[in-house]
Amino acid sequence: MQLLHFGYHQAMSCLFPVAIFGTLALSSVVEVPFFYRYDAILLILLAVQFLMYRSGLETRDELKVIGVFHGIGLLLEIYKVKMGSWSYPEPGYTKLLGVPLYSGFMYASVASFMCQIWRRLRMELTGWPGLAAAGLLGGAIYLNFFTHHFIPDLRWGLTVLVLFVFWRTWIIFRVRSETYRMPLTAAFFIVGFFIWLAENIATFFNAWQYPDQHHAWKLVSFGKISSWFLLVIISVIIVAQLKHVKARRYIIDNENHYHL
Repeated sequence: MQLLHFGYHQAMSCLFPVAIFGTLALSSVVEVPFFYRYDAILLILLAVQFLMYRSGLETRDELKVIGVFHGIGLLLEIYKVKMGSWSYPEPGYTKLLGVPLYSGFMYASVASFMCQIWRRLRMELTGWPGLAAAGLLGGAIYLNFFTHHFIPDLRWGLTVLVLFVFWRTWIIFRVRSETYRMPLTAAFFIVGFFIWLAENIATFFNAWQYPDQHHAWKLVSFGKISSWFLLVIISVIIVAQLKHVKARRYIIDNENHYHL
């Protein structure tokens, strides 16, 4: 029963990512009349987000986090496409500097999963290094995605720093009445690996193309797992900090109410 309960919440937390990949798969074989594919994908994903919010599957705070990640992801996509890391070859009206606006949702889906699973499994973190250390490390990781085109790639050095900064940080999560924990760095790798699997699915359905995939689809390089590992860290830092701030606000509000 524990495994089934855990699996149910994992599946429910993946609703938005599943909607993305389902839309990519369906739009690759079914043409939407009067719409370019990229434009149709954007409209469908906006509708999914609206329905999830209106139905209560997603909270207003979670919607805000998704919006932040959409912006972060879109900025990175614009830069990477400009640098030739990958491309979006199909036409579309909703493209900005060669990047379809729906692409930001692929990053936002990571945030959606993080927010959902955090709430559903009543997660907490122990041994959090604090905003200064985590924020500086997250900023350095994000900056490295841009600077490695001009200076040596620092991802492996940053990975060592991640292990050092978060070596005492554990995730506490609850499945029904039982409480479990695991090292945060292990969670980084697990989520990064599954995003890499999802990336292979996305490129198979032509969501975007790497330079070596223009003539025929190929498995995405295993080295990309390290990129997603680092990106997941940025996601967790932002979500964890927002959850921490919200928890403190809740405590303060309750204290004020008690004193009144």
